[in-house]
Amino acid sequence: METMTQLMELDLLSLLIGIFMILSALVSIFTLVSKFLAYIGRPLKWIRGKDQDHALLLTTASALSELQKKQEEDVRQSIRHDKEIKADLENLLQMFLDKEIDDWRWEILDFASALSSGRQYSKEQFTHVFAIFEKYEQVLETNNLTNGQTAMSMEVINEIYKERLKNGFATF
Repeated sequence: METMTQLMELDLLSLLIGIFMILSALVSIFTLVSKFLAYIGRPLKWIRGKDQDHALLLTTASALSELQKKQEEDVRQSIRHDKEIKADLENLLQMFLDKEIDDWRWEILDFASALSSGRQYSKEQFTHVFAIFEKYEQVLETNNLTNGQTAMSMEVINEIYKERLKNGFATF
């Protein structure tokens, strides 16, 4: 019981300050020892691990940043390539359309010219030219183009077709 009495007589504030001072001294000593060991190149294991983790985190963050920049550049290049491909495709489509129109126009004009020169054609050949002219007109309308060269030729073809319907077509 005497020990309890002595314990109760102790100043609690002094005891807490003493414990705090002892803990502060231990932390200071530990810090000094770890700094000294790090200075001489032999850091404590847990400090070395913490430093390695920090270095790994910095390296990972740097690599991630570079990867993000590369991805952004790749996206920019992809968009640019897509635009170039789209422009080339539109150009190719326009070239194809121009070629088709020119081929159809030439076939109609050549057919009319040959008819005017007296060449004989079958009913199927006339039907073929009428189908080509129909496609030709649809493509012109779809693309907001005008027909100036084949209109007169189609008039000649229609007149000769009507005449041949009355008088008969050539047989080969």
